[in-house]
Amino acid sequence: MGCTLSAEERAALDRSKAIEKNLKEDGITAAKDVKLLLLGAGESGKSTIVKQMKIIHEDGFSGDDVKQYKPVVYSNTIQSLAAIVRAMDTLGLEYGDKERKLYCNVNVSELIDLQQEAMFHFNQTKAISMKGTDI
Repeated sequence: MGCTLSAEERAALDRSKAIEKNLKEDGITAAKDVKLLLLGAGESGKSTIVKQMKIIHEDGFSGDDVKQYKPVVYSNTIQSLAAIVRAMDTLGLEYGDKERKLYCNVNVSELIDLQQEAMFHFNQTKAISMKGTDI
């Protein structure tokens, strides 16, 4: 029983030091991880937040996703603008510029027509592309 270590003891000590080093590095890495707990009732948007975070912080939308969502975004925008213009009339809210009232009222009906036409073209294009895969 001398003061030196045997080869087995030296190997065990080296393994122990390597394990300790790995644990320390893993601890530093884990400390940098951010975890978020989303609580909420069903249909409150928890999944939507996760999807948005992935879109923002990962690869964004694919080309197919852009094609799929573009008409929906346009449609929602047009519907929202039309609802705002109608609500302003219903609530008797004044426009900042008087000329805008006539312009907005005329353009709301044009926007709705444009929305329906855009959705029609989108649905036609989608049907044609789907039909092409059947051939």
